[in-house]
Amino acid sequence: MPRAPTGESSIARAARIIAAFTADETSLTVTEIARRTGLHIATASRLIAELTTHGLLARGPGREVRIGVRLWELAARASPTSSLRDAAMPYLEDLHAVVSHHAQLGVLDGDEVLFIERLSARDAVINYSQIAGRLPPHISSCGHVLLAYAPAEVRQRVLRRPMPACTAATITTADQLDRAWAAVRKQGYAFLAGHVHEDATGIAVPIRDALNDVVAALSIIVPNDDHADAGIAVLLAAARGVTRTLSGRR
Repeated sequence: MPRAPTGESSIARAARIIAAFTADETSLTVTEIARRTGLHIATASRLIAELTTHGLLARGPGREVRIGVRLWELAARASPTSSLRDAAMPYLEDLHAVVSHHAQLGVLDGDEVLFIERLSARDAVINYSQIAGRLPPHISSCGHVLLAYAPAEVRQRVLRRPMPACTAATITTADQLDRAWAAVRKQGYAFLAGHVHEDATGIAVPIRDALNDVVAALSIIVPNDDHADAGIAVLLAAARGVTRTLSGRR
């Protein structure tokens, strides 16, 4: 495995190239990839060519670089979230049919919420989350649920981070966030009105596995109005269904 003068392996540098892509930026130039990874442009170009040869990256019509189909195939085959998504999909579809806005499934990955599925309607309220996208947990209803039941060291790490505001309602202090987590544990759901956008309310509930550990959060994004809390009951029922399905699996 060839190594750079810095001691970094080719695999490590290739991983940095792949990680340069985001849910919002799925197409990048070689120059931008080199800038984001800190690699010399010649090194980045050579590694991109090798990854493209193996189908892990691909070239667009303008020579821009994209994630390759082969990488998507391998990721989908090995994803540890596939069984969770399979268990959740029937309930997610029913939930979406009832609320007619957004229904989504999120997990905690590091200190961020990673969304592994989302169903939306054409005229649904604004929502910034997307499949394979991430949000900081202090603004996300899924994040509140996942952190409320996370190990203490994870919660403390999040409490020490900056919490930028999206709206006037966004929680931005450690004390506020700690109290919000306590409320989630007490009532069994997170209710965040206008935390990401003034017009939207996020509501989330925990999903548990056979060991009763919280492994995901199920949420809806609905208009921020007097009827927002109407979705709580159906959301709790859907989460119970997913939990039962997961508990029946090895």
